[in-house]
Amino acid sequence: MPRIPWIAPDDHVSPFPDVETALREPNGLLAIGGPLSAQRLERAYRSGIFPWFSEDQPVLWWSPDPRLLIYPRALRISRSLRKRLRHRDYRLTMDQRFHGVIEACAAPRQSQHGTWITPEMMAAYLELHRRGIAHSIEVWQDDALAGGLYGVSLGAAFFGESMFSRATDASKIALVWLATQLDAWSFDFIDCQMPTPHLTALGGVEISRRRFIRALDSALAYPTHLGPWAFSARLDPLAWVNRTLAEGKP
Repeated sequence: MPRIPWIAPDDHVSPFPDVETALREPNGLLAIGGPLSAQRLERAYRSGIFPWFSEDQPVLWWSPDPRLLIYPRALRISRSLRKRLRHRDYRLTMDQRFHGVIEACAAPRQSQHGTWITPEMMAAYLELHRRGIAHSIEVWQDDALAGGLYGVSLGAAFFGESMFSRATDASKIALVWLATQLDAWSFDFIDCQMPTPHLTALGGVEISRRRFIRALDSALAYPTHLGPWAFSARLDPLAWVNRTLAEGKP
């Protein structure tokens, strides 16, 4: 088995290995160790790399092949979800409760043992949020947080990290609102990292790592939309969904 490069615990700035050197099995494992500092994390995302590890592991850095992306206008909306969007028994905010969203995403779930969102990981993304490049979408029912998602934004790319639901379709509603806003801001894609049946059903498409890096380089040529974020005043996700359907999008 090839040796995996180790990053020193205090190394915040040195380049990552070339993503083409990542392992095939486990798919995309590229490097081990290093700090989860804001500098290291931003360098990772700009290189097409993300951290993913459990509490009993060192920091593991990944760049899988293929990569799953959602292009905002190709988001696939089921009839039942369109019906939920029409109900409007919820309200949406951005960057109003980042800590609450990431805590909810870290909570244990059925069929899962433990969580990959460790306290160290949570602290790192809270720092990215303070720096204006990590963002949350909150779905509210009355005054209760019913669902949401969070991720990192650089240039015209949004890197989705995790989502949660405490009410039917709440995380999907968050994703629709996010895609609508990102389309209004001319973002290129939402990086979903690893393929899953759930994300594929929402319109995620697999592309090669090499193609992803080219798309990422193009997206990073645009200025970063620094936070805090807020939804545009006249944003209408249902009208946006109906328009993309009329245009023949999936």
